[in-house]
Amino acid sequence: MEKLTQQEEAAMMAIWKAGKGFVKDFLEIHAAPAPPYTTLASTIKNLEKKGYVASHKIGNVYEYTPLIEEESYKQKFMSGFVKDYFANSYKELVSFFAKEKKISPDELKEIIRMIEKGDN
Repeated sequence: MEKLTQQEEAAMMAIWKAGKGFVKDFLEIHAAPAPPYTTLASTIKNLEKKGYVASHKIGNVYEYTPLIEEESYKQKFMSGFVKDYFANSYKELVSFFAKEKKISPDELKEIIRMIEKGDN
């Protein structure tokens, strides 16, 4: 599974949210600022070449369906992110966010509760 560019990730987020659809559908739910139609269409074609989506021609337009689940993508690339930037330590990741005040004590307590209950 190849890492996606920011533009490709934004397109995939719209595709995952829609489930399947046409470029115009993805454009409507794309995070702002949405790219021009032709740019999004090209991005989706690249995603198809990379194996992230499949297309099915209906008349003169293509309907796209994701081939990779959002959760699978997140798991794969979060693992790489933690490995590359935090010495493969999730403790270091959480510590970083705590030091930067990006996570509150209440959020940390909630994470601990989730881990203890196995709600992950």
